Amino acid sequence: MAESELLDVLTEALRACVECGALPRCETEISLEHPPDPEMGDFSCNIAMRMAREAGMSPREIAAEIIDRLPECAAVERCEIAGPGFINFYLCPTWLQDTVRNVLLEGAEFGRSNRGAGTKIQVEFVSANPVGPLHIGNARGGPYGDAVANLLEAVGYEVEREYLLNDGPDNTQFGLFGASVQARIRELLDLEWEMPEDGYKGEYIIDYARELIERHDEETLATIPTDADGHYRMAILAEEVVVEEIRETLELLGIEFDSWFSERELFEEGAIDEKIDELRELGVVYEEDGALWLRTTEFGDEEDRVVVRRSGAKTYLMTDLAYVESKLARGADHCIYVWGPDHAAQVPSVQAGMAAAGVDPGVTEFVIHQIVRLTEGGQVVRMSKRAGNIVTLRELIEEVGADVTRFFLLSRSIDSHLDFDLELAREQSEENPVYYVQYAHARICSILREASQRGLCTDDLHEADLTLLEHPDELRLMRWLADYPGEVADAAERRAPHRLAHMSRDLAQTFHQFYGTCRVIDLDATELSSARLALVSATQTVLRNLFGLLGINAPEEM
Repeated sequence: MAESELLDVLTEALRACVECGALPRCETEISLEHPPDPEMGDFSCNIAMRMAREAGMSPREIAAEIIDRLPECAAVERCEIAGPGFINFYLCPTWLQDTVRNVLLEGAEFGRSNRGAGTKIQVEFVSANPVGPLHIGNARGGPYGDAVANLLEAVGYEVEREYLLNDGPDNTQFGLFGASVQARIRELLDLEWEMPEDGYKGEYIIDYARELIERHDEETLATIPTDADGHYRMAILAEEVVVEEIRETLELLGIEFDSWFSERELFEEGAIDEKIDELRELGVVYEEDGALWLRTTEFGDEEDRVVVRRSGAKTYLMTDLAYVESKLARGADHCIYVWGPDHAAQVPSVQAGMAAAGVDPGVTEFVIHQIVRLTEGGQVVRMSKRAGNIVTLRELIEEVGADVTRFFLLSRSIDSHLDFDLELAREQSEENPVYYVQYAHARICSILREASQRGLCTDDLHEADLTLLEHPDELRLMRWLADYPGEVADAAERRAPHRLAHMSRDLAQTFHQFYGTCRVIDLDATELSSARLALVSATQTVLRNLFGLLGINAPEEM
């Protein structure tokens, strides 16, 4: 890879500058970026400007010293000083042409690496309370967590996808859900009933009640007590229906979990009580006002936190501490939590709690996704007529399709708010980014079919004379292909699948431009046609690999 080679030669040049006294030693990281205009080179480095103050020299002077001591690099055609002190590198076309060959030879493996080999990362995402259908508010974490897992696998990590079911006996919302379902069951059975004041009132609760009546004996359901224990028993019965619905909805998006972990297990196995005893032995808890408090202020939190309430109920923090130890005990080396914005304030407390409990907070990583709003014509809309005031994820998928849903939810950085434009999502035109990128792949399939029908060989294209690829639009397209492995590695490290969504649009646009200016099928210039077909086929491979990481389909016809 040219980027890693350039970083190596820059490191060596800087070392040489320091050894001969031309430059002082500076603790500055070397980085590369793509100039905004291809005319300015393939890569640019701003190390000279970053060193200027510490070195007491002008950036252009520093850049000149570095360039004078650059070792030989076969990938570099020339380098120049630009502007205030950028070092711009122009790569040999042969490097880009070799990239095309590598893509064709490696196929689905192109862009993958083993840098994460030997490390197991668990990614826990969605994990909505099992109290109703998934809605647009908690849907964003699904495609995001799945795409991050895809990226981590692509760079060699062993990955486990986990959904946490918040169904512990001290979960207030879970008990309220059970009470709501029980009220609807009793209503359907013509028994005395009363809906809790803050109960779940969506029509989906009635659907769950009907389903439970079909699955279980009416007398059994009718005799379940209408107290807190009965509410919890009813919630456990209804959870099976809810989880089936959640699982089916996520499968529509191509999301499957390796593990569905029940919080209830932590209570039933005694893990919560064991953790409390451990905290007492460590001396990091104390009793006050009848509650048990964790000394989180000693570990960076702004205040101490309750872990066991006066009533004896365990708090979320207490179950989180037992849960992370369960993850580590099951073999995870690193744990990524994908949480919604309503949980952001809990992160410092959880991390402080882990430190207090003797768990290195560094083994955990918290990603907070921001809210999603459905809009149409610039106005926020509600689609659901049956689920109270929520918009279900299934309705959205049925409205615009799984590929559009995933791509739109992945199109912006996870820490940015997202407006999901329904009007645009329904478009079957180049205005819709999903249609646009998928059309590029379908167009390539059509080109390759036509080439084969007209007698041009589309097999063994890696043996074509790729030195014929010298047109500016060919070079531009090849640069995108060459960037792909680095983009995958960077997106994995930054947990940023939106970068690949952006790349897929840019790559599609670059391909469409290439196809508009470079005639691919030309029976009077078969060698050039073969080279261009090789480039087209390599582009198809990279698009397909991109789509695989994003979790969308690569259609052959549209």
